[in-house]
Amino acid sequence: MSNLVFKKENYRIMYLGLGVLVLGFIVMTLDKTQYGFGFLGITLGPIILLTGFAIQFFAILYKPKKK
Repeated sequence: MSNLVFKKENYRIMYLGLGVLVLGFIVMTLDKTQYGFGFLGITLGPIILLTGFAIQFFAILYKPKKK
């Protein structure tokens, strides 16, 4: 198990980021305006998606502390 690139904490953060990304896509589909040009589809959804990608980026670069 020590041959893996990422540790358990990295995978937990990645799963959190994946959940945030899925939430962002769901929020974007909830927009009821034509072609999704409302607040949810244009503003809130992409902000949540960018947050999810930032979490994924952090999970890749995170180096767990030795115990």
